[in-house]
Amino acid sequence: MQVSKLVKENLVIDSNSFNELSPLMKEAVGDIIKLIEKETGNIIEKFENSVNKVSEFHNINKHKFYDYFDKELIEQLGEE
Repeated sequence: MQVSKLVKENLVIDSNSFNELSPLMKEAVGDIIKLIEKETGNIIEKFENSVNKVSEFHNINKHKFYDYFDKELIEQLGEE
């Protein structure tokens, strides 16, 4: 699944996992997605770099982002 399929025009993610996030986490996840789309190179490196930058900027533990994206992937893949 592509990031662009998860994100609508206004960076609104329509999922239960996203809707459960606090407003700060929603903003931070949006920032991560924007950074991923701007950077070039390996997708794993882009993702990890984006999480590191945004977690530092918003002062949020990066493991919260990894937990969210794990939940999002599980939801999108229809597992559980």
